[in-house]
Amino acid sequence: MGSLSSAIKIENVWKVFGNNSSEALDAIQNHGISKNEALEKYNSVIGVSDVSFDVKQGEIFCVMGLSGSGKSTLVRHINRLLEPTSGKILINDQDVMKLDRENLQELRNKKIGMVFQNFALMPHRSVVDNIAMPLEIRGVSKNDRLDAANKILDIVELQGWGNKFAHELSGGMQQRVGLARALAADPEFLLMDEPFSALDPLIRRQLQTEFIKLSKQMKKTTVFITHDLDEAVRVGHRIAIMRDGKVIQIGTPEQIVVSPADDYVADFVKGISRLKVVQAKSIMQTIQDYEKKNSALSDDLETVHEHDLLSRLIEISKSKQKPLVVKDENKKSVGVITQSDLLRAVVEGGDGE
Repeated sequence: MGSLSSAIKIENVWKVFGNNSSEALDAIQNHGISKNEALEKYNSVIGVSDVSFDVKQGEIFCVMGLSGSGKSTLVRHINRLLEPTSGKILINDQDVMKLDRENLQELRNKKIGMVFQNFALMPHRSVVDNIAMPLEIRGVSKNDRLDAANKILDIVELQGWGNKFAHELSGGMQQRVGLARALAADPEFLLMDEPFSALDPLIRRQLQTEFIKLSKQMKKTTVFITHDLDEAVRVGHRIAIMRDGKVIQIGTPEQIVVSPADDYVADFVKGISRLKVVQAKSIMQTIQDYEKKNSALSDDLETVHEHDLLSRLIEISKSKQKPLVVKDENKKSVGVITQSDLLRAVVEGGDGE
């Protein structure tokens, strides 16, 4: 994702809640006072503490942390539902803080779709009318908005449910309607705040899978908030882990699981299996190194892709008992993985920890 330009850029964003927020911020930044002192002295609560990151175009960027870590507060700054106490927010290089009311409305109505944990559907409107709401707000004619809503119904696999009332649908279906409503306005960005966390595990997993498929198809730049690491690892290209309003670590799921930045992150990732995140390119050896120690590679070896996950590599290797040749995006051979490389990756983490 490295070559793509930044779609959303957050620079040194602070959010301090309270009437004395600017004095409190000054004391925090210049005199290093603690969270508790800010509360006692200034009656102020630090919600977001000096956060910076950028989200690439088309990327799903997960922000995760426990309840109270600041993740939901942070995402509400992107479309200025909350105003930062200080810092900069750029969307497509445009400073969101400088937008007047009209342009801010435009940004919220046309460029950014939001999906929350509670679906906030209008219970006595039909599914199609719920989906078409953002377009109605924009003044799009009835026929055009119903056309758009019906197209989206297909995408989220709710064909045939358009005329039902929202309250007649199950939770999983309502959440799809919420997603469809966000997509109907064809926004460039999606902000998703714990969108699936109210659903039971099976439906949740199903919707994650659909969302991953959908986002490949629609290439929406997405900031996805979750408290569930399994979910972040499944849907995110990169993950930012937050604690006490600060971002502790940003990286791919693999980087975070294999090299956690501190004990807090290590504790978070304990339960995640390396099989789900470690990729072929991280554990392969170069062809030169392999051929120095062994004979030249034969042509009949099984090939794998550099992004294939450890679980798949083990599956393939089990039946073959021979080294695997790793190919890159251009189908060029870039490395070799032996049985012992796989074993080491499972036992140690494959990066010499």
